[in-house]
Amino acid sequence: MRFAKNVLLVCISGGVTLGAAVSARPQEPAQQPPVIRTQVNLVNLFVTVRDKSKRIVTDLKQEDFKIMEDGQPQQIAFFSKEVTLPITLAMLLDTSGSEQYMLNAIQDAGGRFMDRVLRKGDEALVMSFDSDVDLLSDFTDDRGQLDRAIRKARINVPSAGSIGNNPGPVGSRQITGTALYDAIYLACNEKLNTEAGRKAIVIVTDAQDEGSKIRLEEAIEAAQRTDTVVHILLVADPHFGGGNGGVAHKITDETGGRTISVNSEKHLAEAFDQISEELRSQYTLGYYPTNSARDGKFRKIKVEMSNHDLKVLARKGYYAPKE
Repeated sequence: MRFAKNVLLVCISGGVTLGAAVSARPQEPAQQPPVIRTQVNLVNLFVTVRDKSKRIVTDLKQEDFKIMEDGQPQQIAFFSKEVTLPITLAMLLDTSGSEQYMLNAIQDAGGRFMDRVLRKGDEALVMSFDSDVDLLSDFTDDRGQLDRAIRKARINVPSAGSIGNNPGPVGSRQITGTALYDAIYLACNEKLNTEAGRKAIVIVTDAQDEGSKIRLEEAIEAAQRTDTVVHILLVADPHFGGGNGGVAHKITDETGGRTISVNSEKHLAEAFDQISEELRSQYTLGYYPTNSARDGKFRKIKVEMSNHDLKVLARKGYYAPKE
C-alpha cells in the first residue's frame, strides 16, 4: 500500500481536519447559574535514566526527579516505573540506494527486534521510504505480518536521470532522493496522531534527506505534537557519503530518543537490543503545568536528577493546546 500523499492536500483544501473529534456540550438547565469550567492538561513524560557506565537505572523514586517547564519548577503529580503500558511503534526503513548493502541485515535484525520488544497489547506498523513513502503493514500485533512486511522492503535505485513521482505530504512536485522528513511527518500525522499512550518511531537510515517537501523542523514538530519519541539507528555507507549525524541527533534529542551509530551487522543487532531495553525500562512522570494558558506555544521541558551523575533521556518540550 502506498501513501497517497496528495490526499492530505485535498483534505486540507476542503477544510477537513483529519483525526479531529467533535463532542456535543450538554446544555445547562435554565434554572442553574453559570458554571465556570477550567480545563487542565496533564503532561506525560516517558523517561530513561542511565548511569556513568551507560547502564539503565531502574530503582529510582519520584523524589529523585525534578521537572522544569520554561525554567519554572513543576510538581510531579504522577510517577511510575513503566514496564507494562502498551507501546505503539512505527518502524521506518530507509530503502534508498545508500542502504543496499545493509538491507538484508536490517531485515534480519528488525524482525528479531519486533519479536523481542512487542508484548500483549502492543501494536506496530512498518513503512519504507526512498523517493516515496510506502506503508508495508498497518498497525497490527501479528508478528508474522510485521516480519513479512519488513521482508517486503526493497531498495529503490533509480536509473540515471529518473525521478520519483510522489508529490509529498503537501504541495505537488516531483522529488528524487530520500524523503526522510516526509516519512516522519506522515508516520506522526497520519498514523500515530490518533493513538494514545507510549508512542515511538524507530528509523534505520543514514539520515540523508534529499527531496522531502517537509522541512526538518516540521518533521520534528509533528513528532512533538503527537508525543512521539524518535530513535534512529544511523547506518551509513561511506561509499554514499556517510551519514548525517547532525540531523539524526537533532531529531532524537528534540523528541527524547537516541541516535546509535551502526557500522557492522553485529552493531546493528546490538543497537536494536539497546532500543528494545529502553522501551521496556522507562519511568512515567506526569504533571499539571503551572502555565495554564491555552496559547498553542512551545513549552521547554527539562528533567533533572538529584544525582547529577545520572543522565536523563526525555523529550525537550511540547506544544500547549490552543483554544
